[in-house]
Amino acid sequence: MTTEHKESQHEGLGAENPETAKPNAEGATYEDNAAEAANEAAEASEAQQAVEAELEKFKQLAEENATRTLRAQADFDNFRRRTLKEKEEFAKYASQKLIEQLLPVVDNFERALATSKETKDYDALAKGVEMIFRQLDGVLSNEGLQRMEAVGTPFNPEFHQAIMQVESEEHEEGIVVEEVQKGYMLKEKVLRPAMVKVSS
Repeated sequence: MTTEHKESQHEGLGAENPETAKPNAEGATYEDNAAEAANEAAEASEAQQAVEAELEKFKQLAEENATRTLRAQADFDNFRRRTLKEKEEFAKYASQKLIEQLLPVVDNFERALATSKETKDYDALAKGVEMIFRQLDGVLSNEGLQRMEAVGTPFNPEFHQAIMQVESEEHEEGIVVEEVQKGYMLKEKVLRPAMVKVSS
C-alpha cells in the first residue's frame, strides 16, 4: 500500500471519529438537562408541599384562635350577665340584714301596744316603749349609726345646718346653743346634719 493511500485512509478515520463523538456529546447534554429539570421539578414540588403544609398549619392555628376568641367572648358575656344579676340582687336585698335585726323591735312594739290596750297601764307602756327604744338604738349602733353631739361645739357647716342665730350670754359667737333636730353619722359619713341654733 502506498504512502498516499495510508494517509487518505488515516484522514478518513480521523474524519469519522469527531462525527461519531458529536452525537454522543449532544446526547449526554440532553440527558443531563432532563435530569436537572426533573430535580428542579421535584424540589419545586417539595417546596410547594412544604408551603401547603405550613399554610394548613397556620390555617388550623387561625381556626383554633378564632374558636378560643369566641369561647372567651361567650365566657365574658356570661360573666357580665351574672355580675349584673348579682348586683341587682344585692341592691334589691341590701337592707335584708338590717330588717332582720329590726323585726324583734317591731314584735316588741306590737306586744307593748296589745298589752296597753288590755291593761290600760300607761306607765307600763311608757317603760316598755323606753326599753324598745334602747333595743332599736342598739341595732342602729351596731350598723354604725352615731348621734352627733352638737350643743356647745363651734358651728361647722359640714355637720350642722343653722336655722337661726340667737343671742347668748353663755357662749361666744358661732357656737351651737340649741339642737332642734339631731344629726347622725353613718360610720365616717354625715347621714343627716343637725339642725341647730347658733349664737350671734
